[in-house]
Amino acid sequence: MKLKYSLTLATLALVATAASAQQGVSKDEIALGSIQDLSGPLAGFGKQARLGMMLAVDEINEQGGVNGRKIKLIVEDSGYDPKKAVLAAQKLVNQDKIFMMVGHIGTAQNMAAMPVQFEKNVINFFPITAAREMYEPFHKLKYSFAATYYDQMRNAVPKLVKEKGAKKVCTIYQDDDFGLEVLRGGEAGLKTLNMEFAEKTSYKRGATDFSSQVTKMQASGCDMVVLGTIIRETIGTIGTARKLGYNPVFIGSSAAYTDLIHKIGGKAMDGLYATMTVQNPYTDEQSQPIRFWANKYKTKFTDDPTVFSVYGYTIINTFANAATKAGKNLSTESFIKVMDTMTIPPDIFGSAQSTFSATKRLGSDASRLSQIQDGKWKAVSDYFGSTAAAAKK
Repeated sequence: MKLKYSLTLATLALVATAASAQQGVSKDEIALGSIQDLSGPLAGFGKQARLGMMLAVDEINEQGGVNGRKIKLIVEDSGYDPKKAVLAAQKLVNQDKIFMMVGHIGTAQNMAAMPVQFEKNVINFFPITAAREMYEPFHKLKYSFAATYYDQMRNAVPKLVKEKGAKKVCTIYQDDDFGLEVLRGGEAGLKTLNMEFAEKTSYKRGATDFSSQVTKMQASGCDMVVLGTIIRETIGTIGTARKLGYNPVFIGSSAAYTDLIHKIGGKAMDGLYATMTVQNPYTDEQSQPIRFWANKYKTKFTDDPTVFSVYGYTIINTFANAATKAGKNLSTESFIKVMDTMTIPPDIFGSAQSTFSATKRLGSDASRLSQIQDGKWKAVSDYFGSTAAAAKK
């Protein structure tokens, strides 16, 4: 009887230990998962985000890890397909038993994957998308770092309309969650000027021919076009317009802010405006810290870094800083407790300050305008948005 009683206690103790064990955190390791587009239309972004993450992970692990635990990063490919993103999330959460999802790229992809994560209490940390759904409606497992596409356009469009004296503003946007956010932000911004889009036209995700959309804008006499486009769609739209001798003011969101635009699109891309939250890290950048980092990256990967490399790098470092503060007993709850009092100061890449709280899960809504001049992005405005206004006070 005594032996049976002892065995029961031992069994209960084992069950209690298993129940209290934190998924993805072992004595020596923290498992992080990320879903990138490595084979679809955003593969250029996904590859760079992954390499930026890898650089940060290597640096952290070389310095002893997070409170003695090494970071293990597992990256899956979604091909920019929400259905594949769900399968990737199921693998990472249920098989690989990740502690956290970091830097998942794509709006529709995150929307599809989040329920899989939340069911297992896995945080969606700093997704690489600027959609409002990344922090709204409130969920304790959501943390977003990027000024939303909605806020970017809401602030930038009226600013540029006034600067350029635009009379007829139109939009070409991707027919999905991402494109609709750009559209709605532009509409909200124009409303402050008692204006609305004179013409709206969309395209299906993955489209390669934009001649009908551009012809429609040209026929309508649009002198400014808001682009809800990403890489090849931005290049395709502007390239088509230039061939037709049509040269309105083009403005895109941070989704179009990448050196791939001018590297692939060439001289025709000069003049494009886009909103941005961190500087593209050129290897000959005037800022010495950015130049040093960019050349370190290029030496390691034999490839120039992009702004998406910076996103990946800073996402991992922000995670590591918060996880370090959470202490040895790292858990979802201890991590949340730290994040909810976090202030992230501006970094070498020129980002705005970010703050989080128990009710505030978007770090910053500030963005600024950049323009392609002579084949390179150049910042052409200060930060705007409520975060930027608060920081100036």
